Formats: sequence, structure tokens, C-alpha cells
Amino acid sequence: MPSVPVYNMQGETVGEIELSEAVFGQPLRETLVHQVVVGYLANARQGTVGVKSRAMVSGGGRKPWRQKGTGKARQGSTRAPHWKGGGIVFGPQARSYRQALPVKARRGALRGVLSERVREGTVRVLEQLTLESPRTKDLVGVLDRLQLTDRRTLVVTAEADRSVYLSGRNVPDVEVTPAANLNALAVLRSRSLVLTRDAVAAIEGVLGG
Repeated sequence: MPSVPVYNMQGETVGEIELSEAVFGQPLRETLVHQVVVGYLANARQGTVGVKSRAMVSGGGRKPWRQKGTGKARQGSTRAPHWKGGGIVFGPQARSYRQALPVKARRGALRGVLSERVREGTVRVLEQLTLESPRTKDLVGVLDRLQLTDRRTLVVTAEADRSVYLSGRNVPDVEVTPAANLNALAVLRSRSLVLTRDAVAAIEGVLGG
């Protein structure tokens, strides 16, 4: 069963916590993680690009000239694709890029990347993280005292904490998220994880089953 030190907000070690083997001691299944990450990225695409075909552009209802006798090529509409202002042939249309991500796959990938971060030694557990008011300097001070030199840090709280979120919003490469929104992509984007003790319990309660 993996265990990591517990720190206070001053960066001092105040104890140790044993992490669940079922959550933080699992192997990294790269194929599963890749599948889940591609799904997250695909689901983030809006797919709202689109152009108008000849059926969508306005005008062109009347035949521009009679069929025969003009010496010109026959035309049925001024909105045909080869006319200026005409429709586009085979242009991009709005579509959905959504991929199905089963719950078991999402949770399995998350267990794997969390376990990998523990093996790398980049997980910090805080006894608590409480800020009286939103202040970026206070959160940066906590991260500095935890000796997190790489700012690509994911801070996970047990529940949505407005003060912590607003304090980290302006710090480049620092992301703050509640445990309920934690996912494999967010963990992979960060180099270090900062979890509160309550967040660890919340994560284990969901992924440990």
C-alpha cells in the first residue's frame, strides 16, 4: 500500500497517509489512457464549422436566360457552384466528434495516471488548504513551500472552493479542480499533484469501489 507524507500550509511534514492500493497502486495501461485522452479531446471539439451548399444560399430561383438561342451555355440557376455567390461543393458541414467514454474506462485510466504520479513522487498531500479570501500570493506561497519548482501543478480540493479557485486562476500552468471533476487528461497535463486530505478521501470513495 503506497504512502506519502502529509504537509501543512507552511510546508512542514505533519504525518503520513496510506493511500488505497485499489486507486493509487494500479498499473498504467497506456492503451486505455490513450483511448480516454483522445475521447476527452474529441468531445471538447465544437464541430460548428460549416459552409452553404447551393440549396442553402439565397437567390437563384429564376432561370437566368432561356435554354436555347442565346449562344451562351445553358444555365438553370445563378447559385450553381461555378457562379460567384453560388453554393460550395463538398464543403465542411457541422458535425459531432463525440466519442463514447464508458465510466469504467474513464475510472481505469484515472487510476493508472494517479498511480504513476505516486510512483514518480510528484504527489503532495496537504492536511488542509484554506484561504480566507482569494489571493494569488497566498496560493503561490503554499506551492513554493511545498518545493514545487515546476509550476505545472494540479490542485485538487474535496469540493469546489471559490477562494482557492480564484487564487489559482491567474497563475500560469496551475489548475484548480474539485475531486468530482478530476480526470486523466487533467492529471497528464500537470507535472505535480497537490491533494488535500479530504480530496484523497473523496477520490478513494469514488474510484475505490
